[in-house]
Amino acid sequence: MNKKTVVIGASAKQDRYSNRAVRMLQKNNHEVLALGFENAAIDNIPIETAWKNYDNVDTVTLYINPQRQKEYYKYILDLKPKRIIFNPGTENHELEQLAFDNNIQPLEACTLVLLSTGQY
Repeated sequence: MNKKTVVIGASAKQDRYSNRAVRMLQKNNHEVLALGFENAAIDNIPIETAWKNYDNVDTVTLYINPQRQKEYYKYILDLKPKRIIFNPGTENHELEQLAFDNNIQPLEACTLVLLSTGQY
């Protein structure tokens, strides 16, 4: 099942977990939207630097630290995803509570592990 996923903190650097996640999501036939801080691309997926509104977002997966997440709270909640994945190092109880309050499932997990084990 295709789960439209917004990757926040996407990087063109191949050694970054966000880069690996974008490529692995695409390989697993999920629609991937990459949001980052540089005009670049991961394979054929452009890294957007402007916040765009997307419809029917299943998952937002985070690769930015909790302090940096604050400026994204409204944007993430307005996307109305079904879940937000807090990858290791991105755990944020404040945003997790906001997600819960907005009927969005907060999930402390690793996108790469979920994909690798068929739990995504």
